[in-house]
Amino acid sequence: MPHRLLALGFLLALPAAAEEGMWTYDAFPREAVKKAHGFAPTQEWLDHVRLSSVRLAGGCSASFVSPEGLVMTNHHCIRSCVQDLSSPRNDYLAKGFFAKQAKDELRCPKVEANQLVEMTDVTARLEGVTKGKSGADFNTALKAEMSRIESECATGPELRCDVVTLFNGGRYQLYKYRRYQDVRLVFAPEFSMAAFGGDADNFNFPRYGFDAAFLRVWDASGQPLKTEHSLAWAKDGAKEGDLVFVSGHPGGTERQSTVAELEFQRDVALPYILLNLSEMRGMLREYASGSPERWRTTRSELRAVENGLKALRGRHQALAEPALLADKRRAEATLREQGGVDEALASTASALDGWRPLLAAHRLKEGGDGFNSELFAMARRLVRAAEELPKPNAERLREYTDAQLPGLRQGLLRAAPIPADLERVKLTFGFNKLRETLGADDAFVQTVLGREAPEDLARALVKGTKLFDVKERQRLLDGGAAAIAASKDPMILLARRVDAPSREVRKRYEDTVESVLKKNGEVLARARLAAYGTTGYPDATFTLRLSYGTVQGWREPDGRSVAPLTTFAGAYARHTGKEPFRLPDTWMKAQGKVPGDTPLDVATTNDIIGGNSGSPLVDREGRVVGLIFDGNLPSLGGRFSYVPETHRAVGVHGEGLLLGLERVYGAERLVKELRAQQR
Repeated sequence: MPHRLLALGFLLALPAAAEEGMWTYDAFPREAVKKAHGFAPTQEWLDHVRLSSVRLAGGCSASFVSPEGLVMTNHHCIRSCVQDLSSPRNDYLAKGFFAKQAKDELRCPKVEANQLVEMTDVTARLEGVTKGKSGADFNTALKAEMSRIESECATGPELRCDVVTLFNGGRYQLYKYRRYQDVRLVFAPEFSMAAFGGDADNFNFPRYGFDAAFLRVWDASGQPLKTEHSLAWAKDGAKEGDLVFVSGHPGGTERQSTVAELEFQRDVALPYILLNLSEMRGMLREYASGSPERWRTTRSELRAVENGLKALRGRHQALAEPALLADKRRAEATLREQGGVDEALASTASALDGWRPLLAAHRLKEGGDGFNSELFAMARRLVRAAEELPKPNAERLREYTDAQLPGLRQGLLRAAPIPADLERVKLTFGFNKLRETLGADDAFVQTVLGREAPEDLARALVKGTKLFDVKERQRLLDGGAAAIAASKDPMILLARRVDAPSREVRKRYEDTVESVLKKNGEVLARARLAAYGTTGYPDATFTLRLSYGTVQGWREPDGRSVAPLTTFAGAYARHTGKEPFRLPDTWMKAQGKVPGDTPLDVATTNDIIGGNSGSPLVDREGRVVGLIFDGNLPSLGGRFSYVPETHRAVGVHGEGLLLGLERVYGAERLVKELRAQQR
């Protein structure tokens, strides 16, 4: 496959500590790894691991693990697919899924897989169109040129092209991906085993989860994809002290954010989100307790909310520690010695101060918190597509550009069930949040509710809409503005009614906050170059990164030592027979078939963050030795800094994963495929 890797020439972050860093593939610190571990990955090694890595467009990582398009990821990354394919009769979330033959593999309606094939530096081109501009003019010019670059690159639906921002605006690169939309489910364990220990064990260690799943990419001719690059499985599992690498797509870090940005997160954004998630968790729990069917259709979303709540609580606790912001202030004080920094920092702080009272309105109107509904989200996309698509590509909202259309169509035209009762309850929740946050007399609230009660309006919308039907969504998408204008669908009418004020608050944010942060990001990036030179790595941006570390435990503040490996025997010892510590029947029947000392889960020092879920853990030979699915509690502060003493990545151990497939699940076809290139 064609690719081009460009050395950046310089990196704009603070020097990294040993094993810290989510490194781009074109700037991986090979010499540092060699100095620390006696091994330097070759360019061939880097290319192979990169081309074997996969991004799941919904927010996770994965990897090719056979030449037949087999993809390994986490169960929680494709849980929505398992839910979509389930029914009251075949509850695959509860009992698991395994396709014994290729014909039994079921297509995941929402899953898109991306393989990074080329990276090109486009910094000069973007700096050329934004030079001398500021505010809204800067942002408009920047986004328009990004859209042009992406459109030039995406010459067919099989390609996805994204201009990504690195170093907070110090560098821009065009990432070209091979896009795969025919992705089918091969294997998934029981939900209870993938998430063994539930919320109680989430982000903790020791862990005993089997959070793994396998998909397969099929090509346009309806055959399993032939892949030139795939990761072989290691015959010998990773041991304590072994050097390991994680190749994946960390979603986002803020290690180079200003103190003002971090304080905004601590004081404004995170408290708002945490309160909203807490209330949503209570709402979902109450709804799910109403019947077994409600539980079946809600548990996946409830788990996601609980996970987000715990992760963001840990992030907020990290920002509340005085030492973290004290370190950031000291670094910022040093940076102020560079020209232009004082003005950029003051401008950023001023923009965020102005945004503080408006954040909730933005999230409720434009962010979707006030319209917590899959049906409404589709209605909004249809309404906006009708308005945006006739415009020149460079003038559209970014999510409606030519490069984004394949993903837009897949999202709108997927044949996946939408539980009507759950939609009604979630919409009611959103409408109530709108009214209690903005006030009953607010003009936007009046536009939404009029004289209706939230629950009555939600019920009428869900009962009256035809958007459950894929053919109706297809008709409205293809019919464009005329079809939308003629539609009497109540969900479409609501989306039209609230579109102008929602766009207005979005534009205000983009013009007065986003543009300021981006412009100042360039200034600060240049200052870091002058101050610290060429060592470092960019903040995570859901782009492919490689980290290195070792299999290693840690010591708790109370002096307790935590070992880096758990075993099958430990899982059985943790079994209580009651959720969330109840092992599934498959595991109870298989007790003794896997030696008790076989490693099940593993902890490593690799620097990861959300989005790395599903990343392969590979050894110095580039062989699979594990599958990342989590971090420990201290690692939740990794959004802002990396602490090598306590931050740990958590994964399913490769040896335990393969033996579990073979001896617990009897997944012989899958195991044979994995063992075929084991070495």
